[in-house]
Amino acid sequence: MKLYLDPGHGGEDPGAQGNGLNEKDITLAIALKIRKIILNDYENVQVKMSRTSDTTRSLAQRSSAANAWDADFFLAIHINSADSSAQGYEDFIYDGASNTSKAAKYQDIIHAEVIKVNQLKDRGQKKANFHVIRETKMPSILTENGFISNKHDAALIKDSAWQQKVAQGHVNGIAKAFGLKRKAVKETPKTTTTPKTTQTTKTVYTVYVGSYKSKENAQDRVAELKKKSIKSSIVTTKISGATWYRVKVASYTTNANAEKRLKAIEKAGYDDAFIITEKETITTTTKTETKKPAASTSTTAKPATGTKPATSTPTTSSSKPATTTPTTNTSKPATTTPATSTNPTTTPNNTNNEIPIITDPGQFTILGPTFLSPEQMDQFVKKVNPKAPELGEFYQTLGKYYGIRGDVAFAQAIHETDYFRFTGVVNPEQNNFAGIGATGGDTRGARFESEEEGVLAQLQHLYAYATTKPLPNQYPLVDPRFHLVDRGSAPTWTALNGKWAVPGTTYGQSILALYQKMIHSV
Repeated sequence: MKLYLDPGHGGEDPGAQGNGLNEKDITLAIALKIRKIILNDYENVQVKMSRTSDTTRSLAQRSSAANAWDADFFLAIHINSADSSAQGYEDFIYDGASNTSKAAKYQDIIHAEVIKVNQLKDRGQKKANFHVIRETKMPSILTENGFISNKHDAALIKDSAWQQKVAQGHVNGIAKAFGLKRKAVKETPKTTTTPKTTQTTKTVYTVYVGSYKSKENAQDRVAELKKKSIKSSIVTTKISGATWYRVKVASYTTNANAEKRLKAIEKAGYDDAFIITEKETITTTTKTETKKPAASTSTTAKPATGTKPATSTPTTSSSKPATTTPTTNTSKPATTTPATSTNPTTTPNNTNNEIPIITDPGQFTILGPTFLSPEQMDQFVKKVNPKAPELGEFYQTLGKYYGIRGDVAFAQAIHETDYFRFTGVVNPEQNNFAGIGATGGDTRGARFESEEEGVLAQLQHLYAYATTKPLPNQYPLVDPRFHLVDRGSAPTWTALNGKWAVPGTTYGQSILALYQKMIHSV
């Protein structure tokens, strides 16, 4: 099923305004939540949006894009406005559609599901001659989610929790209308009794300087730090059954203090330092009773239409890696073989959850699976820049499509933009997260219409360097410099040295060092 979401207004057009709110902000927030829920919870769904950030789109651009993509359903999200007494929810289909049309059928279902959760007065199902529901070729609905001009509705509208409920209501309706099948979910083990404990928990932020498979390498690092009057110790951890040796410097009760120490360590010349956030539990009394875990099973939800589902094999979401990946010292590489293929012309299976061990940065390929989830990527960058845009989902989705390591590409974007603070020549409004075409001075590089398009251009540029294969055609070519690349000339990240960045002799190594820090932060 191909769903096209259209958050109303945006950019230069704020839409309705009232009670300190702009319609364009609320519609985008709800639409992004709809996309996240439906992609996380349902199988065989593709989603495109008319905008994913505060950008201007004409009505014709919105309808034409949905038609060109051949979407199965078009959903426009809006907020109403009138005099201060008007309130409630209503939705619209094109007034030229019959009462027996697919649009009318879908409207019946979606209206009922949204009304169940939105705490708004029901103003009914209606028809209108709005452009986006008239000019789109597929069944289309426009929903008006309360009145921004009404104090009661506005109080709900501005609440993120309410937006989440409304998004869920829309998703429930779409799933029911199209008979979407939920993704398989593993049940958590059940216990016959619960351990009785009295515990207190606190968060600690621990700074480490390196992680090794060899204890000897860890001991060498401790000795090296000692010469610089930096006290450290070795802490062991189990990852995928293997023992790793981390060099611990200090633990702090605040992230700010940990970040301060991390910067000092990095300034001392250690670019493999990282912070791990941990929960420290102090148990005062414990009386453990026998647990009887149930066998791990998989449950598959019935399709929303009520038909009997076929038995399915449980799947593991690639967005939730089960383990933490250690870094390795590049000056003293371990003798193990890299966990991922070094063949740059082979597109890997992106559902592979194998830990990406970087034993040799010179062999770590651009093509490969994305290990970190969107949430883990976004959380990592927000520790440094709380205002950073949430782009993890784009890097995971597009990375999977092109067979590129989306989380390493995310690390590249962090490197290029200084944690999306844009302290260089590129402006945030350009949505250019990889400095494409930017050469310094007055040459600020390419500009892209949305955040998603900016990520898409970066991934396409990486694809051009990584392989000579034709570019897959689901997405349009938006990279303006794709055809200027010597195709297949940089199958690994370090091979980008002197190509993506000039002279950039350690460009790829810097990206991989950031990636290692990301892996250790989860």
